[in-house]
Amino acid sequence: MSLQDKNVVVTGGSRGLGLGLVEALVAHGARVTVVARDADALAAVRARLGVATISADVTEETAAQRILAEVRPDFLVLNAGAKPRMGRLDQVSWEDFTATWETDVKAGLYWLQATLNLPLKPGSRVLVGSSGAAANGSPMSGGYAGAKRMLWFMANYANVVSKQKGLGIRFQAIVPQQIIGGTGVGDAGANAYARAMGIDVKAYLARFGAPMPPRDFGEKVVSVLDDPKYAGGFAFGLKGDTGITVLEGEAA
Repeated sequence: MSLQDKNVVVTGGSRGLGLGLVEALVAHGARVTVVARDADALAAVRARLGVATISADVTEETAAQRILAEVRPDFLVLNAGAKPRMGRLDQVSWEDFTATWETDVKAGLYWLQATLNLPLKPGSRVLVGSSGAAANGSPMSGGYAGAKRMLWFMANYANVVSKQKGLGIRFQAIVPQQIIGGTGVGDAGANAYARAMGIDVKAYLARFGAPMPPRDFGEKVVSVLDDPKYAGGFAFGLKGDTGITVLEGEAA
């Protein structure tokens, strides 16, 4: 499947992994709309890459409904999320612990509901950003691992609803399996874990093997969308040294 002239909406696409994905999508000829909160960051992306941009809070239910009704994307990538507040379990407040639930999971619920209730057209694909923490835990980031696992579950739930309603929409989870330096979430995690282990950040990141910078991440996500061999998978692990791994096949 070629991405040429396909409409793609990317939430959280103005920086970090989302920006790397937007760069890759543009290079493959997709027509991209970036949704993020920071108007200045969006203006910079629009000027450099020629994409459409919409400034919105992805945790507002009406934003998801309005944007999807307006753009009607062929592909939707739910990448937006909060930087987790780092700290040991005995040190974090409830507010810190639930920060990613109030952003990542809340936004995921609203955008998945909008996708199913609008609905998007048959054959649409929705990629839901998760994390390797969803499988392995993340003891220094409060409720982050649980939030990312919940998003993984929600993508599967959405597949069930799509089948029940005969919508023909496919939901898939994207699971980076390493901490990625040079991003807000990655730097926060790497700094906290390196400090706890008494090593420098570079040494800590080296434990994951080959790096996966944002643009490389973006190319791997493009492959998930573009390569027919990934059309039937449900959850995909991404790493710099091993590429793309199918973690789960057909959803229930």
